[in-house]
Amino acid sequence: VHLTYAGNIRMNISQAAKFTGLTSKTIRFYEEKGIIPKARRSDNGYRFYTEDQLETLSFIRRARELGFSLDECRQLLDLQHDPDRASAAVKEKVQHNLERVQSQIKHLEDIKLALIKMSKSCPGNADHDCPILEELCTEGHGEVLQ
Repeated sequence: VHLTYAGNIRMNISQAAKFTGLTSKTIRFYEEKGIIPKARRSDNGYRFYTEDQLETLSFIRRARELGFSLDECRQLLDLQHDPDRASAAVKEKVQHNLERVQSQIKHLEDIKLALIKMSKSCPGNADHDCPILEELCTEGHGEVLQ
């Protein structure tokens, strides 16, 4: 799914989307936000993407899959292109993201336990009274997650 031009890979946006696993809309968004350089245009006005741009898009896709924000992706790209970077700077970004993911997992585990508790509190019968709805209506909003 690639076109060769002057020895370089060259793809239109739909080919680039398929190649990178991103949508065309996402690729255009990354261009608008300046995360990747604007694609060059062919004579017929279609965008085309170079091998470097495709590698950058794949890099961003993978980083996003790992939970990095767009700003963090931009920082990682800057580090990737910095010949004077220290691997410690990259590791610091990964460690920060890992801490955030661990916090999110803890929060989801707390939600899971609260939902289990709520589910067990309800007989799930034909009665009108529902302990789950009563729990959701109480003012002690944080109590469920404790």
